[in-house]
Amino acid sequence: MKLYVIVLLCALFALTQQAPSDDTCACELNNSEKAFPHDKLSEVKENTSKCNSNINPQKIMELNSLLLGLERRLPQLLDDVSMLEREDDGELYGVISLQLIENEMREIKQFMDRLNSTTLRHQRLTADTTQQLDDLKAEMQELETYDSLQVMKTQQANQRLKRDLDQCQNGHPFPPPIQPPPGKCSHGQFVNITGPRVHTAGEYPGSYKYGAWGRDPKPEAGKESWHWMVILTSGNRFAHYVRLYSSLSSLIVGVSTPGNVQISPSNPTTNTIQGPNVVMYGEALYYNCYNQDDVCRFNLTSKTVTTVKLPVGTRFNSKGNFCHLDECYPYTDLDLATDESGVWVIYTTNQDFGNLVLSKVEQGEPVTLGQTWHTSVYKQGVTNTFMACGVLYATRYVDKLMEEIFYSFDTTTGEQKFDLGIFIKKISPNILALNYSPVDKMLHAYCDSFMVSYKVLFEKMY
Repeated sequence: MKLYVIVLLCALFALTQQAPSDDTCACELNNSEKAFPHDKLSEVKENTSKCNSNINPQKIMELNSLLLGLERRLPQLLDDVSMLEREDDGELYGVISLQLIENEMREIKQFMDRLNSTTLRHQRLTADTTQQLDDLKAEMQELETYDSLQVMKTQQANQRLKRDLDQCQNGHPFPPPIQPPPGKCSHGQFVNITGPRVHTAGEYPGSYKYGAWGRDPKPEAGKESWHWMVILTSGNRFAHYVRLYSSLSSLIVGVSTPGNVQISPSNPTTNTIQGPNVVMYGEALYYNCYNQDDVCRFNLTSKTVTTVKLPVGTRFNSKGNFCHLDECYPYTDLDLATDESGVWVIYTTNQDFGNLVLSKVEQGEPVTLGQTWHTSVYKQGVTNTFMACGVLYATRYVDKLMEEIFYSFDTTTGEQKFDLGIFIKKISPNILALNYSPVDKMLHAYCDSFMVSYKVLFEKMY
């Protein structure tokens, strides 16, 4: 009996050891669905990125800019031909007019060549992009077949419902998406101006039509409230000193302390200021050197002048002026500007067919020319330019009471806009110098001997 019990216990112990544990489970899973093609999705994302880089606003703007430039040049050619028809001496003036017309036609021909080349590129780009979009559409439709739970379809339906609800509540389509602020402006995007805020004839009322005024964005300690003024005292072309004022009130009432800081003893000499487009930055005056395609920098402390050469082909000596239909402003070939980052020079060259060129003036000893940008806006269709937060702005003449800030070029993104529509109310027909001051966020204008300023409005974009 004892032996039988022992055998039973051994058998039970062996069976217990062979039985599976209660806390473990094993099962076999059979998936009837096809494996999701992650490689295919990555390929679609890559192709989408390439397509986005091929089509961008800059390439569309390039064609529009060329068309606008051609539109501006054709009326000028018509004016030159009309002038030739009116001349009846048959000798010298007729020959000169023919040469001008020949040069104008040559530049228009170059414009047409660039336009044709750009148009062909755009046609090829359109054909390639259309094929890419068709391919991407087919691939996305194939990938949608893997959405067995219809997650994407549900999300798309929700988006359509939300859009319809917003339109129903607001009574108008979606507003355009918020764009990031242009340039490197910490206080937002330039959206408008108000004013004029300041309007003064200074201590020389009505005496000097051409000049400039403003504030130093990088003043010495103790000179934060100082203002400067340069007036062209010789034939609306030359100046040889800068006049300083200890405050805006002093400038308005015409009390100059410490007075004039002389650059040269008379006009014109080697370092004479030529033209009204002058700025001050870091206790130094920047201007167009007399009879040269150079930028001069006059150090007010050391009374020394250094120069920086502009590219070969730069137009100077009143050959690349700001203009409107009734008038060109003489010796405005070079426009100096300041903003939060330093000094800039705006000009034009023969190689750019008269379009605006922008270069950074780098500080140092000696002063040098930094990065250069080429725009698509014709300089003689512009009356003034200024810089704010690394963005170039251009104005045009509307009438005797109004000027329009119509164009911008962002040096960070390369984006150009031709339809800003920001208007300046004038107190005199001609704005002969325009400069933005980051110190007080004011736009300082010199208008037919009057000094006027406008408050610049920035808007934070989130």
